[in-house]
Amino acid sequence: QVQLVESGGGLVQAGGALRLSCVASGTDFSIDTMAWYRQGPGKERELVATITGGGSTGYANPMKGRFTISRDNAKSTVYLQMNSLKPEDTADYYCVDVTHNWWGRGTQVSVSS
Repeated sequence: QVQLVESGGGLVQAGGALRLSCVASGTDFSIDTMAWYRQGPGKERELVATITGGGSTGYANPMKGRFTISRDNAKSTVYLQMNSLKPEDTADYYCVDVTHNWWGRGTQVSVSS
């Protein structure tokens, strides 16, 4: 049974930082491509960042330079370091195993102005 469990969300002021974590179980995590998606209030779900099993990364344009995706295969964990947060980053953030299209339940991030 595959599980993706996110943590690290919360309330932060604009300009602040948060680090999201996602622990995977029930899969050969090290070879899976992982991603973070988000969905803000009244907005469509959008891709935030991706990382392959080999560590190659990709980012949506609004996140470039502010967000960093990384992974620790030994811990079956993918991270999203978010810096210089803006109110428009307020959203539910989801961890996704892209290889198998598995989704976590999400963690909420709120950025106050």
